Amino acid sequence: MSLLELFGLSVILYYVIYVFLWILLDCNVRLWWKIHFGVSISTLRGQVVWITGASSGIGKALAINLARHGVRLALSARRTELLEKVKEECLIEAKGLLADKDVLVLPMDMLKLENHKKCLNDVLNHFGKLNILVNNAGRSQRANWEDIEIEVDRELYELDVFSVLHLSRLVVRYFVEQAGGHGHLACTSSVAGLTVVPFSASYCAAKHSINAYFGCLALEHPSLDVTLFNPGPVATDFLKEAFTSQQNEKVGQDTKDQKRLTAERTGFLFATALANKVEMCWCGLFPVNLLAYVSQYSLLRLLVRYAMSGKTLHKIRDGKL
Repeated sequence: MSLLELFGLSVILYYVIYVFLWILLDCNVRLWWKIHFGVSISTLRGQVVWITGASSGIGKALAINLARHGVRLALSARRTELLEKVKEECLIEAKGLLADKDVLVLPMDMLKLENHKKCLNDVLNHFGKLNILVNNAGRSQRANWEDIEIEVDRELYELDVFSVLHLSRLVVRYFVEQAGGHGHLACTSSVAGLTVVPFSASYCAAKHSINAYFGCLALEHPSLDVTLFNPGPVATDFLKEAFTSQQNEKVGQDTKDQKRLTAERTGFLFATALANKVEMCWCGLFPVNLLAYVSQYSLLRLLVRYAMSGKTLHKIRDGKL
């Protein structure tokens, strides 16, 4: 066999293995690699992580996974009683690694932007610092494109995009001005932010916006760590609270009998992504990963991600290159 033939077979074998992994894995290959060969979640022990939308679903599962490794937590959502239950579970799962003071229950309505600064100060006054902000609060949507009221678009954007940006900009300023320019911001985005899916137009647009906003942040502030976590369908109560096409209406759908990744597994994957400072990752059962790969690994995305610096992209945008 010639060297050229051997090279060709090697390339074919590489892609066969890669596609095989797409089918088998419940997350992208890079995140899978970090699980087995990256740093442990325990490297975050002693750090302060503030999680919004922490009362249920992915936020709750993430908090519990972090607590098991001694990560100090600030838990925010609207419902105080649910946050107290999450705190109790976190302390139990921590098995002595955390004391009561290491888990702060901080009720917060993300839509009340005027309270964001006070909440950030409450976290800083309690712990003396903040290492990671996890923007997890948000709602999904199920609706026909042509039926969506413009007020629904606005409401969804207010919660899933604008409130996240407002809080994150406050935290970025804290990182830049008081934390030596270092810090970590993470967002629960969605596979719907990597590609488009039907009957969730407002939600897809919002998640694409989040990925774009925080992708720009990563380019402008390379000393900051940014993690965009994009789950596919997860077994939570997300659809019960999801927007429809009409104002003041919820989907109210149960996901128990649907093919979805568990919240516990999703929380573990998210915690691993944070510990390893993975900038872009996704998870879900087949064929979610395949769809995400196809949308992400176009030639343009590869060039932007690996071959072009932020300065180069800036010159291209301004017509200087």
